[in-house]
Amino acid sequence: MTTEAGISSDGTLGLVMSRSNAVGIATLNRPARRNAISQDMQTELVGWYRRLARDPGIYAASLASALDGVFSVGGDVREIVELGRQDIAKAREALASELRLCWQHECFSKPTIALIDGVVMGTGVGITLYGTHRVAGEGYRFCMPETAIGYVPDCGVAHAFARMPSGIGLYLGLTGADVGPADALALGLATHVIPRAEHAALLSQIADADPVDPVLDARHRDPGVGPLTQAATRIARYFDETSLEAILARLEKPHAEDRDWATATATTLRSRSPLALALTFRSIVNAAGLDIRETLAQDFRLAWHLAADADFHEGVRAALIDKDRRPKWRHRRIEDVPADLVEGYFAPLAGDELALPLRREMEAARS
Repeated sequence: MTTEAGISSDGTLGLVMSRSNAVGIATLNRPARRNAISQDMQTELVGWYRRLARDPGIYAASLASALDGVFSVGGDVREIVELGRQDIAKAREALASELRLCWQHECFSKPTIALIDGVVMGTGVGITLYGTHRVAGEGYRFCMPETAIGYVPDCGVAHAFARMPSGIGLYLGLTGADVGPADALALGLATHVIPRAEHAALLSQIADADPVDPVLDARHRDPGVGPLTQAATRIARYFDETSLEAILARLEKPHAEDRDWATATATTLRSRSPLALALTFRSIVNAAGLDIRETLAQDFRLAWHLAADADFHEGVRAALIDKDRRPKWRHRRIEDVPADLVEGYFAPLAGDELALPLRREMEAARS
């Protein structure tokens, strides 16, 4: 096995690139930040994909984590906020590079196997969701809690949320609720459920260029029915609505049998950034009519504005810097967010749109 280390900008080991016979492996290893993915790490991954795409000896790519219980807590939002305070153009470019990486992964022509055991959030979802195979270990926990920090689920995840059964995607996007292995499989977030103890063995088989699907299928374990699937009827009752206000109105006047759940869910939503909730709702509804490339472009329009937005900076401060968990949002209630403000976040950016090559252009370049 050959190894090439990637060093992140804060001097810690962010990535380890290695090769085992016919498989290229990128292992996240940034323990001090729980594998938060920095811009330098994104750049490393872009170069890695390009090398693998052009290497005839590489059959497949794999993404993994060196940390127990954590795949990645997402993008390094503290880095983005710091950049935003110093140079907003650089902050926006960092957000654009994240979305370009997602598109590159989506267009990558070889099998990609993400071995996910532990928490996977934000950009961690983005760098795995577009792979051909997503393996959930027993500790797998997906969540996109961006509304809690005044941001929106990005990396094209709105495209996946918009295609989930009645209301579930809106529920996950707005609340940031966790998804375990069974529900991830049912919702298409994972393709296989395989115990972490077997990940090294399956990677060894793939390194010998054994066909990926039979290797994974043979080790897949039926995870049973997850709690989200069990609660699908209840979630649809409250979240299969045409407006955010209607969702809240239903939650705040629940059926008797749903009272505890509905009250807790409404309390969660009321604690989140009202603007972020409005943007998230709209982005998921819009994504039902968009392809992945268009969804990523929509994400960039939102990111372009949010990079300089007070709610995002305040949310990161309260959650990750001061950690007082008491953000002071720009609007007191969801009902106070002006419709024209939300509309403006989705408007085309004159001269600043995210330029993504067409899929055929990416494939022709073997990126």
